[in-house]
Amino acid sequence: MSDPVMKKSQFKVWFLIPLIVFAGLIVMFFARLGKPTEVVIDNALNRPVPTFDLPLLSDPSKNVSNADLPKTPFLINVWGSWCPTCIVEHPYLMQLHEQGVPIVGVNYKDELENANGYLADGGDPFLFSFRDYSGSFAIDLGLTGAPETFVVDSENNIRQHIIGEVAEENWKARIEPCVSLLNKLGEQQADLSAADTAKNIAEVCK
Repeated sequence: MSDPVMKKSQFKVWFLIPLIVFAGLIVMFFARLGKPTEVVIDNALNRPVPTFDLPLLSDPSKNVSNADLPKTPFLINVWGSWCPTCIVEHPYLMQLHEQGVPIVGVNYKDELENANGYLADGGDPFLFSFRDYSGSFAIDLGLTGAPETFVVDSENNIRQHIIGEVAEENWKARIEPCVSLLNKLGEQQADLSAADTAKNIAEVCK
């Protein structure tokens, strides 16, 4: 024969569990109030460009690899013809190209005909683009969504990660100072791994 007191006690425990969980969620919510909610993506920084051997967009019968990357600081821009923000960004990339800024394109999960038509219509701001149809290179790179841009130093280490479009505002405020510093250090043949130099790069290329 079951004990009525025991049954009542078990009922109270099961009744209290949802209340305890709810109270915990409320505490967590109020603890987050007033704190920044932006997630800082820095997993891509201060490491080499991932190894790749992928088809050249302009001639898929040929592959390009890390050996084909510039030996001076440059940008890697991840783009796709299907990406609305890439279309908005494209004219500014053309301006940077005209100013002599070296940009390597990563054509991300795109159809060949669409990608080449996109460049034919809007102009080609890239030294070259290669196809990342599977998206595996972009994942290794640290991509969260197109378009994104990565600033790379003369030793092919990623130093800055720009989420979203490149435009005049963030170019002047963030990207150009980083590129200028890396160019200066490259010209000086500075040891980029030296503690003071690395600290300076981190401060400027944040």
